[in-house]
Amino acid sequence: MSQKAEKPTLSGARLKTRKRDEKEKYDPTAFRDSIVSGLGECGGDLDQVSKYLDNAGSKLNYRRYAEVLFDTLFAGGILAPGGFIVESTDPEKPSRSDICVFRWDGNELQKFYFVFYKLIRRYKYLEKAFEDDLKKILMFQKGFTTEEREKLATITGIILANGLCTPRILLSLFEDHLVKEGISPEFAAQMFQTWTKDKEINTITAALKKQQIDSRLMEIFPQNKRSLENFSSFFRERGLGPIADMQTAQLATRAKKEAQKTLAEMIKNEESVPEMTEYVTELLEKNGMSETEVTISIWNSVMAAVEWNKKEDLVAEQALKHLKQYCPLLKETAKSGRSELSLMLKVQEFCYENMNFLKSFQKIIMLLYKTEVVSEDIILKWYKDGHSAKGKSVFLDQMKKFVEWLQSAEEESDEEED
Repeated sequence: MSQKAEKPTLSGARLKTRKRDEKEKYDPTAFRDSIVSGLGECGGDLDQVSKYLDNAGSKLNYRRYAEVLFDTLFAGGILAPGGFIVESTDPEKPSRSDICVFRWDGNELQKFYFVFYKLIRRYKYLEKAFEDDLKKILMFQKGFTTEEREKLATITGIILANGLCTPRILLSLFEDHLVKEGISPEFAAQMFQTWTKDKEINTITAALKKQQIDSRLMEIFPQNKRSLENFSSFFRERGLGPIADMQTAQLATRAKKEAQKTLAEMIKNEESVPEMTEYVTELLEKNGMSETEVTISIWNSVMAAVEWNKKEDLVAEQALKHLKQYCPLLKETAKSGRSELSLMLKVQEFCYENMNFLKSFQKIIMLLYKTEVVSEDIILKWYKDGHSAKGKSVFLDQMKKFVEWLQSAEEESDEEED
């Protein structure tokens, strides 16, 4: 009869956990008390504040208590959800510091910015925590006073202008409770007033675009006020015309993309020119797009709808046959000299960037001339000084004989009139 072997057991002395390996208890109030006490000893001198924070980083756990640290520097203490300060349980210990953005003189917030700047430059690992905490604080604005919100908007504008964090923090402004209360647009106006003092509008637009916020700015208004007219008047009244213009341009760009997409679908589905004409008329009258914008959108859609032959001698014939169908549509929109010249420049750019079309430029312009899309005056203007530098010598050479013919015909016409 076999007996089961006994399972091996571990034996030996049981090791005790070393004190240094024990997990430190999370105690944000103790950390806050230390920071509030240290800031209180600086006597309101921001240089001393920066020195204190620099030295305290070697003793206090900034990495673990980053949120508490920045809550204290912005609002003076630990912020509870809703934007209220967490009160101290010990009556002898203050729960709030006077050395913070909310208690500082609004005109001197630029100096307070350098407290954040020096701290983050010294402790680089605080960068993300700083951005996350500011995003959270913006979300808590409903619990702040009007003055506190104004100071927060000002310091945020300074921070964004100096690139200490990204505009990702502004996503908080799209929260429903801030939008409904009208807090988001007022905050945005104050912030942009500060930001535009230090940076050009193109820089601001690029920063917002990188975070995909430029296309969402209208969302800071309640649904019933979310219109370009309301957006524009709100910011213009506050001296922020460039912000209104930025949004107008953004919406125009979006409209052009939508128009181009729709036109491409219509071409693909082989819809008739009268149907397409009705659509482009709507773009001009109801959507407020200019003749030039619609004309260029038609050209882009028409030329993108075909897989072009790679042989130069065949692509010209293919292009003329395809384009001829849509010349009546182009004629419907290119009614001004400006839109005609813009179309010629677009053709020049297309032929330059698509090398197979390099020899087709003159033939395309001839087609547009014969179908009355572009006039002889615009062709002469383009030839004289309206062309771009792209392929200039090649295209001027192609057009030389035709232009000479137009000029001689014009001279003969003048002589007949005389």
